[in-house]
Amino acid sequence: MDAEVDADYSTVPLSIFCFMTGYIDSLTFSACYIWCAFQTGNTVQLSLAIGRLFTGPYPREIGFQVPDQQALCSLLSFLLGAFIGRIGDKLGSRRRLWLICSTFIQAAMTLAACLTAFKSGQVSFAGPRGEPTWTSPLGFAALGFASASMGLQAHLGTRLGSQFATTVVLTTIWVQFVGDPKLFSPHAPIKPRDHKALAILMLFIGGLVGRALDGTIGAANTFAVGAAVRLLVTFSWWWVPAKEKKEGSVKQG
Repeated sequence: MDAEVDADYSTVPLSIFCFMTGYIDSLTFSACYIWCAFQTGNTVQLSLAIGRLFTGPYPREIGFQVPDQQALCSLLSFLLGAFIGRIGDKLGSRRRLWLICSTFIQAAMTLAACLTAFKSGQVSFAGPRGEPTWTSPLGFAALGFASASMGLQAHLGTRLGSQFATTVVLTTIWVQFVGDPKLFSPHAPIKPRDHKALAILMLFIGGLVGRALDGTIGAANTFAVGAAVRLLVTFSWWWVPAKEKKEGSVKQG
């Protein structure tokens, strides 16, 4: 439990993390047009909301509209989740114990999103732009828990330092994949290229599966399935090999 895992052999849990990014994002976007794992858009949306306070004819509307409030909720919750990841910096960000605990916390957050979405009694799909659902306090809580789980996942992915990067922001991975000098090389496997392709594919599949389940069993039940998947990932860290110590790292007596 105290050993550090080898990030080079963490392909399975990290690829499932990418799957969960698409999966969870499909639920929050369908409900309120918020990408809970991609905070660039939410940050810009908040800047636009502030800009509206100083433009337009009088009388001007003071305060954030509901979509802006949801963007702020997602951003702050994401940052809180990432901040929780700082616990791992104290314990050891690659220690098996922390990876198991942090993934379990993600599962608990996803289950909390399930319960709050269910108790809110609101539908899983928004109306036209500007008419989101999850507008009640419990709806905001569902969005917050989902965003916090992605923030913690992003922190974990960053600290592992693999080809999967943060497992939530794939813009950089897209650029690195397209710009890879060996993109069209017939030789296989090429780990950096192949892992980036796998991350993109798993994100896409996650969004596809999430939307299909959302339309079939609703957001709350789909969150419950996501919590179960994350629980499986929690146990998968047991089987990731420990990182071997480099020769010469032990001092001679």
